[in-house]
Amino acid sequence: MAALLLLLLVSAGVLLSSIEAQEAYSQLPDNYRKGVDLALQQLISHSGVRYHYLFFKSLLKSDIELGFDVGYIYHNFYLKATKCGKGTVDVTQCKFRDDRPLIDCAICYKTFAGEIEKEPKPYVHCLHKPALTEDMKTTRVDHCRTMSYQSGDSTILASKGSK
Repeated sequence: MAALLLLLLVSAGVLLSSIEAQEAYSQLPDNYRKGVDLALQQLISHSGVRYHYLFFKSLLKSDIELGFDVGYIYHNFYLKATKCGKGTVDVTQCKFRDDRPLIDCAICYKTFAGEIEKEPKPYVHCLHKPALTEDMKTTRVDHCRTMSYQSGDSTILASKGSK
């Protein structure tokens, strides 16, 4: 009986964590959700990816609004594998896997009127967390800082973001 109760509690915890992650995603501002969606599209396009991934949590968010509906976004976040296969349409029942490492993603891009601009090309860098080195993290941030938009524009990481 105790084993059944334990199994029920663990199952409820897994379902709640999946629901909390979906809630965390839905609470992101729209301009950040579009970046997460872009990273997920690139991730599932790789043939080696077998599972569906969901947004897990934000590590760092930074944005600059320059006016005239132009903005620059930097977002560092985790994706987590689910037990659902790649290509799953209804992800509401997808429970997180705890046997796969998190994927650490950093993305920076320019927006105009709430849409991601094609130029300059958005930068998306996602890697399994254990493989991510401090040098790689520095390279990511440097790349986003030096993305050349137009002379005189602010850089993405010039503002102080929120965690």
